Amino acid sequence: MPTYLCVAQLLLAIALIVTVFFQLHGGGLGGIFGQADSVYRSRRGVEKTLLNLTIILVIVFIVLAVLIARSPT
Repeated sequence: MPTYLCVAQLLLAIALIVTVFFQLHGGGLGGIFGQADSVYRSRRGVEKTLLNLTIILVIVFIVLAVLIARSPT
């Protein structure tokens, strides 16, 4: 298995974790009881960009995982 694929997947995993952490925002237990944060709203601006970036990173991560699994050892 090529080392550069493993390094690329490791860096991609770190980037994916960071983008998911940036998407998290407050809400806490208030959402259970119907607080205003639990109402559906559309994503705009930075939230939409982070969501799209996360989707792209996940797709690339899966492709790399398949390439690593299929590569001869």
